[in-house]
Amino acid sequence: MPVLASCKTDVGRCWVYVRDDLPFGGTAAPAATFRYSRDRGGVHPQEHLAGYAGLLQADAYSGYGKLYDAACQPGPILEAACWVHARRPFFVLADVTQNARRVAEGKSAGVISPIALGAVRRIDALFAIERGINGHSAEQRRAVRQAVSAPQVVEFEVWMREQRARLSRTHDLARAMDYMLKRWPAFTRFLDDGRVCLSNNAAERALRGIALGRKSWLFAGSDRGGQRAAAMYSLIVTAKLNDVDPQAWLADVLGRIATHPASRVAELLPWNWQASRQPNSKAT
Repeated sequence: MPVLASCKTDVGRCWVYVRDDLPFGGTAAPAATFRYSRDRGGVHPQEHLAGYAGLLQADAYSGYGKLYDAACQPGPILEAACWVHARRPFFVLADVTQNARRVAEGKSAGVISPIALGAVRRIDALFAIERGINGHSAEQRRAVRQAVSAPQVVEFEVWMREQRARLSRTHDLARAMDYMLKRWPAFTRFLDDGRVCLSNNAAERALRGIALGRKSWLFAGSDRGGQRAAAMYSLIVTAKLNDVDPQAWLADVLGRIATHPASRVAELLPWNWQASRQPNSKAT
């Protein structure tokens, strides 16, 4: 996100952490928290997640590396890789639709890689299985994955290693395969844990508001402005995750909070507010 500086704008960063247990039938309310920083250094997620132990699903940004150290306290953070990020470079090399569009526009057709197309089809088959178990319990999801997904994942790895051996180190397909093969335990973690999704799309969707909104508000006025923006995005996105209209919720809460007892502030959280005030409200 652009941040106003002397005679220019700098590039600040917003980090988002999302909890969404609905895909495995969890009862915890979904929530998002945004954090602002002036740069993209790995020290920031380390500070944000200090004291956390459990699963973390993200892309392969190197700044997360120290989070997965086995000696991390108070306990290990287990990496779950994102299959959507892994699929993208294969899809670019196998994009039949884009190729047809280029021909229609009078441009030369690109080369469609049959290997990339094969990788996309194998990954899409895993996502098709996931659509059938979305919302099921973690135990049910794990059972289906062990029975149906695991054999396909094993076959995919064998196929990918065979293809990789025929490619040069600098080939685009080789880079796409190495991205996965070097992190294979993280990519296969979903097979043994029904809580893990195949992608971190929940976090990607949470960032859409910033990607779209910054075209309207242009920049944050300062680092403090970036921090305030992160706080507001935390509230708005959490409301949307709970099917609560952010504008209605904020208007009601801001009108009541001055006289609301501090000991009962939890009543104003989006998931509690929805239950007590507007059980049928929907996000806009």
